[in-house]
Amino acid sequence: MLSLFSIIYYLFALIIYILALPFLLVKLKNPKYKVAIPSKFFLKDNCSFEKEAIWFHTCSMGETKAIKPLVDELEEVNISVITNTGFEEAKKLTSNVRYLPFEIFLPFWINKQKALVVMEAELWYMLFLIAKNKGTKTYLINARISDKSYASYKKFAFFYKKVFKNIDKVFAQTNIDKERLLELGANNVEVIGNIKLAQLPKVTKEFRKVDDILITAGSTHENEEKLILDSYSRKYGKLVIVPRHPERFDKVDLLIKDYIKNNNLTYHRFSNQEDFNSDIILVDKLGELNNIYAVSDVVILGGAFEKIGGHNPVEPAFFGCKLISGENIFNQKSLFECVNDYKIVKNDELKECLESLKDLKNSSLVQEGDIKPIIDELKGI
Repeated sequence: MLSLFSIIYYLFALIIYILALPFLLVKLKNPKYKVAIPSKFFLKDNCSFEKEAIWFHTCSMGETKAIKPLVDELEEVNISVITNTGFEEAKKLTSNVRYLPFEIFLPFWINKQKALVVMEAELWYMLFLIAKNKGTKTYLINARISDKSYASYKKFAFFYKKVFKNIDKVFAQTNIDKERLLELGANNVEVIGNIKLAQLPKVTKEFRKVDDILITAGSTHENEEKLILDSYSRKYGKLVIVPRHPERFDKVDLLIKDYIKNNNLTYHRFSNQEDFNSDIILVDKLGELNNIYAVSDVVILGGAFEKIGGHNPVEPAFFGCKLISGENIFNQKSLFECVNDYKIVKNDELKECLESLKDLKNSSLVQEGDIKPIIDELKGI
């Protein structure tokens, strides 16, 4: 039996859905949303999970990557996501992947599962309510409430108390998070650290460290290589550039060749010579980034000097590199909070930052995470 609050909430969500329909139809013209919007808002090719299993729900790519160690320990899982990138990442883990439908569809879409395991801040009221009512054990994992968002959560504490009423157990990142979650109505909260740090980088090939400062520009995107080259001077050290996408290797190669014409610098592509003997090296091979971070002194992390959202800072921090990033880290904020001593700069400040590399501290990880309590819980169901 649904409560009066549940009925009012559902009717409110229905009104929002109706009002949003024209906007959704406009968004459908964008090829980026041609699958996600019909799936989430019209249930096109988005049927309920067929088998009763452990159901993970994540938002985007980063959260989906983080559940991989959990998925690897379980026999069968279902995964629902919100974003396109999350969907593509989830398909690497299981064939049982769905876009999570908008809340008005959940009462008819959700089947009983062994457990619902929701990652971080995906606090959808109907998701937990309906799953719980269908007899599914419900969990929130990697839960945290930042200083910045704490005030906002408290303003709507009455609502979050309703959400947490339907969550059986919460695995939180820190003791501060636990206190805040309990204040918002959570029950049975256990602190296990950040599970995104349960998958630490591994070196698959050992390279010889050079007798010089090695600066690695990792996972760079369009326009970022030019910015880095324009800010670079050989006196800072050797420069390694690792573009994010392989289809851009040749374009970056031409950019570097044009740059060295007037700078009297040596250069080679890593696919031709796997060492760091030149002044500038273009890494045009996949799967080498962590191996290179392991011998790097400084990392300029790409994806944040353009509006990409940033890339994973845990990898260079694990190897103790001095870490520099642009301002656009909106997709990686939770991971940057796991890192000590990194430098965020505006694009026009990069050269100045490189001038004062000796003043930067080496980055490090704040804490590691432990997934064993979650695995023990899920296997005990």
